[in-house]
Amino acid sequence: MSNTNTPLVEMRDICISFGGVHAVDHVSVELHPGEVVGLLGHNGAGKSTLIKILSGAYAMDSGEILINGEKAEIRNPRDARSYNIETIYQTLALADNLDTASNLFLGRELVTPFGLVDDDAMEAEAREIMARLNPNFQKFNDPVSALSGGQRQSVAIARAVYFNAQILIMDEPTAALGPHETQMVSELIQKLKAEGIGIFLISHDIHDVMTLCDRASVMKNGKLVGTVDVDSVTDDDLLSMIILGKHPHQKEA
Repeated sequence: MSNTNTPLVEMRDICISFGGVHAVDHVSVELHPGEVVGLLGHNGAGKSTLIKILSGAYAMDSGEILINGEKAEIRNPRDARSYNIETIYQTLALADNLDTASNLFLGRELVTPFGLVDDDAMEAEAREIMARLNPNFQKFNDPVSALSGGQRQSVAIARAVYFNAQILIMDEPTAALGPHETQMVSELIQKLKAEGIGIFLISHDIHDVMTLCDRASVMKNGKLVGTVDVDSVTDDDLLSMIILGKHPHQKEA
């Protein structure tokens, strides 16, 4: 695994504009192994755009990305995957009519020597990865439409981890989940951290960020307000950063 002193990801001085609007304006963030960094800000703050550059959905205008200390060229999602970057979107991109194993291997199915889809092998692999991430998960043969929100999140996370994600982007992972389901996702994130996986977590929910993240980077109008350790700030500090664009330690400067 990487030396923890070397960030898994460094995004340096990233800029991108759309029609003359600076969506991301000279932003730098980093992510270490086994760390969760929350990205906060209002709609239009630039946090999703910044992460779409890392995931290969957008090409930056300027700046650079380093993965494990080495410059990375990320022009599309395939490039991102080659650097073990996986994205779990809020929609989860699951096929509701298929079961867990079929979703896990969607587009990357295991086949028999005769070229047929190997359902038994895929289910065995699905059971193995789920035993690691969510031992209570049992609904392997049900369509994912029958699963709870937390269980669906488990399937999406398992798919990313199975394909060797080292850098995970999670978009609003607890949106529309109840307390029990949110706790399930929290436990999943703790297990990913323990395996040295780094997570960028996009959220509107300050409580989520305070609970799930080690650090929080706040954006406003395309610029980075600042990055703080969550255990050194209050909810109100983060709210002030989001609304006023004011760093909590600004007064001391």
